[in-house]
Amino acid sequence: MSPINLAIVGVGKIVRDQHLPSIANNADFKLIATASRHGMVEGIPAFTTIEAMLDAVPDIDAVSLCMPPQYRYEAAYKALSAGKHVFMEKPPGATLSEVADLENLAKAKGVSLFASWHSRYAPAVEAAKSFLASTNIRSAHVIWKEDVRHWHPNQEWIWQAGGLGVFDPGINALSIVTHILPPLFLTGATLEFPENRDSPIAADLHFKSGTGLPVHAEFDWRQTGKQSWDIVAETDAGQMVLAEGGSKLSVNGELTFSAPEAEYPSLYRRFAEIVKAGTSDVDLSPLRHVADAFMLGKRKFVEAFYD
Repeated sequence: MSPINLAIVGVGKIVRDQHLPSIANNADFKLIATASRHGMVEGIPAFTTIEAMLDAVPDIDAVSLCMPPQYRYEAAYKALSAGKHVFMEKPPGATLSEVADLENLAKAKGVSLFASWHSRYAPAVEAAKSFLASTNIRSAHVIWKEDVRHWHPNQEWIWQAGGLGVFDPGINALSIVTHILPPLFLTGATLEFPENRDSPIAADLHFKSGTGLPVHAEFDWRQTGKQSWDIVAETDAGQMVLAEGGSKLSVNGELTFSAPEAEYPSLYRRFAEIVKAGTSDVDLSPLRHVADAFMLGKRKFVEAFYD
């Protein structure tokens, strides 16, 4: 089978760090075009708009959308309407309704739509899921705290309405939680908003399952020094710690699984799989929890944030 002719829209840091190496090492894909206001890939035809790219390069089979979520719906709609398969960076959109509309459009056009959740493909996540399935879970605690100045310097879109604020990294934790724990629903939340921003800098969330399993999640963008991306579960078989964003698993203090990070290569393998199968993969459960937090959460205003 010939490679899937792929285009990228939005050439920024995540594309250079993750998408391009993953595509280059996957024989199922061939990068043939890009569209971006500022970025480009050397040796690849570049355009400033997705419309110009789609018009000029009809051989495109699939498009990876890597722009901020507030601007993704329009681009996805145009690509799907043109009969292209679409890979959407996380979060898949600014609202649940627009992603549901895109899913319906993909089905009508007979193409694949992929809402990618890269943290679900962290190396120890499946091992954690297997461990939790083998025992009774008593409680879980999610600690996802990092330094926004380090990871998002001068990126104003994350602070704008629809940019999700601290939920931009927090949704990575939620993508793992919704994969390894039973279905949960939000029971309470406090969202901290800087006085000069439209999106939160911290969130304290409480969930429970239908059987009463309590889950507490803490997201914060003000942590300096060592960053925290951990999920701790108390179980009948002891304490499980899924650490460093899902790369290491420990049970009762003993490291039981660790492997090098390979999230984006796994995403592109999954994308190729659904394109070949003629199916879509659009799980909105992580984004649904974020929407619930904005609906149910109490707002707390904190001092202004300056980058």
